[in-house]
Amino acid sequence: QVQLVESGGGLVQAGGSLRLSCAVSGSIFSIGIMRWYRQAPGTGTQRELVAWISSSGNTVYVDSVKGRFAISRDNAKNMVYLQMNSLKSEDTAIYYCAVDSKSSRVASLREYWGQGTQVTVSS
Repeated sequence: QVQLVESGGGLVQAGGSLRLSCAVSGSIFSIGIMRWYRQAPGTGTQRELVAWISSSGNTVYVDSVKGRFAISRDNAKNMVYLQMNSLKSEDTAIYYCAVDSKSSRVASLREYWGQGTQVTVSS
């Protein structure tokens, strides 16, 4: 099994910064794409893909966070980060990390999720 634990969320004023971390542990042979999603209040169970990073470091962002957020990863530590700058009230959400991982060379690629961390931006 693979476990993901997010940290770094909290309450911040608009214009401030936070850095989210996600630690991946367990039966890991390899990790592929690592992603950050968010679920805003009042959106039910709908989660928005915020950013993702490939194993080689290529990154993609949703338009609303381009220029403000930066995703990075540390392959040696099995960590993924989300640096969030110039935060806005509309960034308020629960942030989840998700990874594609294999437990062995011949195992299938599976997706794993963390439990989420709350980010609240006050205006």
